[in-house]
Amino acid sequence: MRFKSKLRRPVWLLAIVLILAELLPGLTVQSVQSVQPGRTGQTVEPGQPGSRQSSPGWTGLIGKASAAEASKPPQPDASGPADTASNVGGAEPYYAGLIEDWQKQGIKDAESGILIPAAEPSAYSTGGSFASGGFEGKPHVLQWKGTKTQWVEYTFRVPAAGLYEIHVTYRPLEGNGVGNAIVWDVTLDGRHPFREASSISLYRKWKDARPILKNEDGDEVRPRSFEAREWQTKPFIDSEGAYAEPLKWNLGEGMHTLRLSGVEPVALDEIRLVPPQKLKSYTDVRAAYAKSAPVQAKAITLQAEEMEYKNDTSIKLFSDTDARTVPAAKGYITYNTVGGRRWVYQNQEITWSFEVPETGTYKLAMRALQNQYSQKSSFRTIKLDGQVPFREFLAYRFPYHSDWKGRTLQDGDRKPYELQLDKGRHTLSMAVTHAPVKPVLIGIDDVSAQLRSIEQDLRSLTGGIVDRNRTYKIAQDLPDLPERLDLAARRLADLSAQLQSVNGDKDNVSQGLDTSAQDIRKLLEKLDDIPYYTDQITLMNEKISSFIETLLQQPLQLDEIYIAPVEQPFPSMEASWLSGIAGTVANFFYSFQSRNQLSRLDERVLNVWVQRGRDYVDQLQQLADEWFTPDTGIKVKVNLLPTAQLLVMSNAAGIQPDVALGLTQDLPVDYAIRGSVADLSQFPDFQELYRRFSPGSWLPLYYNKGYYAIPETQSFQVLFYRKDILRQLHLEVPETWDDVNAMLPTLQQHSLNFYSNSKDYTPFFYQNQSDFYSADGLSTALSTPQGFKAFKQWTDLFNIYAVEKEVPSFYQHFRRGTMPVGVSDYNMYVQLAAAAPELNGRWGIAEIPGVRQPDGTIERWAGGGQRTGVIFAKSKKQDQAWTFIKWWTSAEVQARYGNDIEAVNGVAFRWNTSIADAFVKLPWKQEDAQVILKQWRWYKDIPNLPGGYFLERELKNAWLRTVVDGVNFRSSLETAVLDIDRELRRKQQEFGYVDQDGRTVKTLDLPVIDTPWEGVDAYVK
Repeated sequence: MRFKSKLRRPVWLLAIVLILAELLPGLTVQSVQSVQPGRTGQTVEPGQPGSRQSSPGWTGLIGKASAAEASKPPQPDASGPADTASNVGGAEPYYAGLIEDWQKQGIKDAESGILIPAAEPSAYSTGGSFASGGFEGKPHVLQWKGTKTQWVEYTFRVPAAGLYEIHVTYRPLEGNGVGNAIVWDVTLDGRHPFREASSISLYRKWKDARPILKNEDGDEVRPRSFEAREWQTKPFIDSEGAYAEPLKWNLGEGMHTLRLSGVEPVALDEIRLVPPQKLKSYTDVRAAYAKSAPVQAKAITLQAEEMEYKNDTSIKLFSDTDARTVPAAKGYITYNTVGGRRWVYQNQEITWSFEVPETGTYKLAMRALQNQYSQKSSFRTIKLDGQVPFREFLAYRFPYHSDWKGRTLQDGDRKPYELQLDKGRHTLSMAVTHAPVKPVLIGIDDVSAQLRSIEQDLRSLTGGIVDRNRTYKIAQDLPDLPERLDLAARRLADLSAQLQSVNGDKDNVSQGLDTSAQDIRKLLEKLDDIPYYTDQITLMNEKISSFIETLLQQPLQLDEIYIAPVEQPFPSMEASWLSGIAGTVANFFYSFQSRNQLSRLDERVLNVWVQRGRDYVDQLQQLADEWFTPDTGIKVKVNLLPTAQLLVMSNAAGIQPDVALGLTQDLPVDYAIRGSVADLSQFPDFQELYRRFSPGSWLPLYYNKGYYAIPETQSFQVLFYRKDILRQLHLEVPETWDDVNAMLPTLQQHSLNFYSNSKDYTPFFYQNQSDFYSADGLSTALSTPQGFKAFKQWTDLFNIYAVEKEVPSFYQHFRRGTMPVGVSDYNMYVQLAAAAPELNGRWGIAEIPGVRQPDGTIERWAGGGQRTGVIFAKSKKQDQAWTFIKWWTSAEVQARYGNDIEAVNGVAFRWNTSIADAFVKLPWKQEDAQVILKQWRWYKDIPNLPGGYFLERELKNAWLRTVVDGVNFRSSLETAVLDIDRELRRKQQEFGYVDQDGRTVKTLDLPVIDTPWEGVDAYVK
């Protein structure tokens, strides 16, 4: 009876749910109708009357959802994308495999189209910000506003089954700061038809400001990008750039529901389901050309850096010193090329415009440099007037060469491709595509999963311990292991050959895959010894997984583009031997120009050295010239500091700047101990500046009762988690480390794991209320009950709970889903935001796990690392330097600088300011900003003391003794404490804190920080 009652209970619940859904459909989804056209800005509300429009020749089927349709629950809810993966990590099929299946099944392309007016959704997310009406020349559009995850649904009828492309007419709206691409999670009838549907990208148009400005030294300043907002019609393409053609969608006859989920604000005019374009081969296209008289005009030369527009702010101009590059640099920074290492990622596209003087047949060539990865080719999709002219331009290959080469676009017989162009204005576009290497990427992912499964079976067999005194009988213990390893070896060899064919030559990746196959075959020679080499299989897996990142890099740098009549020769595209020699000699003499030499200090200006890239330096100089100097009358010269070691050498030579920025947080105290930098707390209004930063960020900058630097930028520790995978496993985001321990068995049962950086021990000690040093700063404070508890918690995570000890790339594991949750920092966030669009909507961040206190609160203390700024003690302009530091750390300047640097360089250059007042003015996603601000309350870094460098070294040694060698945690930490205290005492004697007999002469008196920072409370909702 008990068994039967358990079966019946869900039936009763299901019946109740169905009745409620029938009676109260509005509780789940709101059904809507459009508002009257022309009523600009009117909010779409449920039940409003309106009209529908359709174009002649198109089927327009959209309107109010039926009660049954409206009662369908969101997939899975209003705040996130649908996920229907049957297995953990996302098991929807790849689009590439589905296309093959559809072809085998004989599914044909559609023959007619379907029009869906975007202003007439059948449903939308609760609390969404939508408006319908006239906008920017369109009479009836949907304005999708707001910056939180929202969705809209469209219900439509398909008159005939077939494969369709989905095209959308859209205009990006202004977002929060620098606009990102519009990335949508797309579901059909409540599910993803293929894996790539979870990340569909629509791009913005960007232009570089002209003319390019020059600084006082004659160097050009990289121009800022500004958005050219205009209506565009684009097909749905995947965010990974894995397919050169638009995605096809298999739709059966009847009613369907299309849901779009996203974050970026956008205006939508129409959604069209259209028959796929059938691209012909070059031979067929060439045969259809109309006969025309030979063109008498000369070749057209385009300077590649003079783009019409680009679709990503990360695409940048570069200065090149080759003798043939135009315009010549002549020893100055001259932005005369485009691309290179900043035109490598999926779907990044550049468009140029040109005027054709006569109708006729033309050919294309370009002066290109493709030398980033030895022997590796790069691929581009090439379009004319927005269309790929023939199949061969879907993924055109640019082979590796160590120097600039003239590249004529030509066929396999080395004959230039001919293009028929009418007189007038045209555009040429080139976009990064991964299409040729996508099958290899999928294959590597499959083999990696196979090797991971083998590794887990071997660890289960050995208990995770390599014992060479133990013998194994693989034929009995793991009888299928030889077959599985042999399959992996054959697959790796096949992938190597496949990649070599795609690439046109052997490269490091194809050779690495082949070498791994050979290594596996060597293991198979002695089957019973394989368990001894489990770690070797792990390393092999990490090696082949790392090839994914290399294959995804597609660099190409361009100097000039040539459009020439087929009868005319191209201009000379490469430097002659003689001009090359002359250019090398000229560049040698230009290198002696001293305008940027650090030794040239102008006593009339404030000299600021910055240990960051050239872009950061130029942006700061531009901002100082624009804001600081006019307001204060203090002229500033900003120079690039290649390495911090130059500060030590320049000091020995009697050359020092007034201010240095971008220094790591350990350097200021090192300089303070030696009297090189000024104590900022001596300035009269220091307390006003102190309050701009969290108290915990000042700890590493404190020494001898003074503060010797300002926190400039700050990393943060947060918990990253895959929403889709945790949802499938029915796991909650962990609040405490006990929660992490509780979720680990479930993760590991599914061959997944949690990530914790084995080098990051700060949270464990601070959260257990254990400081690293005593209050007087003269000894460690680790040998306390709290210290031993923290050390045990840290090491138990790896010893008892089997968290991976070493992980070469959490980013790659997180992206693939093998480590769907873990603690990481700002760099991880930027990587995911900039280079993992396929995870859009599938990942989130939360405060890091903490330790629950007796009163029920959770302490989440953590550090993160900072970059700092100092004023040098020898500066004769300390008051001016202090004025500059106050200006530089103001919220207005930090926000302006952060937005400018991201507008020039893209999201990968997100400025991680240490000032909360400026942080909230930068283009963070609102929900992510809230998490970071909450975690900011608990920011607390480690003080820097004389001899403090031993702390990190000896704690790492203690971790190795306990985790690797199996030494008892208490004795291991006690050994570390003795070694740290010994080094601290030696340095204290050197700098006069204790005498030779060990008596205390003076103390360091460290600040006490034991309560969360309240400075962010005004911004936390």
